[in-house]
Amino acid sequence: MSAQDYDSQLLESVSVRRRRLRDAVLFGGQRQRRTVDERLGKVFAGVVIAAVVCAGCVGWSFISHRVLGASTSPYGTSTTVPSTPPAQTPTVASSAR
Repeated sequence: MSAQDYDSQLLESVSVRRRRLRDAVLFGGQRQRRTVDERLGKVFAGVVIAAVVCAGCVGWSFISHRVLGASTSPYGTSTTVPSTPPAQTPTVASSAR
């Protein structure tokens, strides 16, 4: 075994030991339970963020409908009355006299 292999093996074992000590300090003896709790917290945070985004979309739709709804119909056409009435065509009964 060369000196370089021994050094790399020693550095790796030190890093593994430090990681295990850090995990023991942070999580204690219930490491598996802590990771499940953290995952559950992330899922809950994702659901909350999705609910806020959905509420924002509904609110934006409501506000834009109220602001733009006064001048347009739901189908995008104008609800204003034309300024000139359409020309009336003569009826068949009045042209026969």
